[in-house]
Amino acid sequence: MKNSIMALLGLATRSRNVVSGEFSTEKAVKDSKAALVIVGLDASDNTKKMFTNMCIFYHVPLYIFATKEELGHAMGKEMRASLAITDSGFAKAIIEKLEVIQNQHGGSKNGEN
Repeated sequence: MKNSIMALLGLATRSRNVVSGEFSTEKAVKDSKAALVIVGLDASDNTKKMFTNMCIFYHVPLYIFATKEELGHAMGKEMRASLAITDSGFAKAIIEKLEVIQNQHGGSKNGEN
């Protein structure tokens, strides 16, 4: 399941439906362009808290998933602590898969665990 999420992230990146990095992700959320935010499991506690609070306020789904290295690799870039999916179709497909993983392993959505 994780591989299929990474594949979808790669496709979304190639179709220019992903922004990454703290500044770009934050801008996408505040500009109402983000349909989904993913923060790496090994991101700093401050980064997780900031995006959790921001996504709750702006009503954007947030998932804590994969390592920064895995997220960056899926996008064909260096490590990425945060990214935003800007296409609702990609976001819906990824959320469905993330929900399955969360239900199996007790993952984290919007900072809840």
